Amino acid sequence: MRNKRAMFLSQTDAGGAAGGGASGHAGRSFLSVEALSKRYRPDLPPVFENVGFEIERGEFVCVIGHSGCGKSTILNVLAGLEEASGGYVIMDGKEVAGPSLDRGVVFQGHALLPWLTVEQNIAFAVRSRHPKWSRRQIAEHGARFIEMVGLTAAAKKKPSELSGGMKQRVGIARAFAVEPKMLLMDEPFGALDALTRGVIQDELLKICAATHQTVFMITHDVDEAILLADKIFLMSNGPKARIAEIVVNTLPRARTRETIHHDPQFYRIRNHLVDFLVRRSTTIQQRSGDVAELPVTRIVRPGLETDDDVAAGGAAGVSAVA
Repeated sequence: MRNKRAMFLSQTDAGGAAGGGASGHAGRSFLSVEALSKRYRPDLPPVFENVGFEIERGEFVCVIGHSGCGKSTILNVLAGLEEASGGYVIMDGKEVAGPSLDRGVVFQGHALLPWLTVEQNIAFAVRSRHPKWSRRQIAEHGARFIEMVGLTAAAKKKPSELSGGMKQRVGIARAFAVEPKMLLMDEPFGALDALTRGVIQDELLKICAATHQTVFMITHDVDEAILLADKIFLMSNGPKARIAEIVVNTLPRARTRETIHHDPQFYRIRNHLVDFLVRRSTTIQQRSGDVAELPVTRIVRPGLETDDDVAAGGAAGVSAVA
């Protein structure tokens, strides 16, 4: 594995140095994950194993799977907050070996500093990225992202004066303000009521469209994944979980919560995701004895399937990843 990793990095380096805003190396994905596994104790089976995928620059990827399949652990490995037991992660030509401002993280808890105002919380993060900026530059930069999440009127308030939804919007603004190459989100809206959740989803769509941010997001909400994602990774149940399918979201990108339900593709994709969670994820887990015997990860486009395709087993638009 070490030799393979060295070969991967040497090939990447040969493509030239990566630029912050340019597309990555020719022929190489922005983020590549290879044979990732995590085992907490030698006498226990791995939580997940042989996890591999690629993400292109500017893609929005959602991960769905039952509790215990290792979704949050994978996110922590991508963030550099946790070490994998095996495999490696390459982002923009460099191996992820620890935390970095190039990867912003938004957790379910807002993690705001309670003694600072909204604008001060964001300024604190911006200063870590741009230590030589003047106070005015930091304030102006932060104000742009505060405005993006609709909190200009609350900029002088402290977290104790904000609702749960407002606090989470501050966390999102703070993450975007650092301008990371990749944003990692671990069920960021899970604790919010449905109305607030919908409003923030709309704001996230607008910000991602404006910034072309690359996003890796964990969610348990099928509708949320369909609204936000370009691709949806479906994980089998743990232990020995893996990415069983990559669902390509074929809905047009200009999506809104008000109109998405009128497209027939929405229901085809939704039914496919629900069927996986209710039935097929368990079946895959029962066959997870030997990784070498498991089928490769399928790439599917259920939104493009017709009724005849579904009756025939959903074979349309299916390919595979080794």
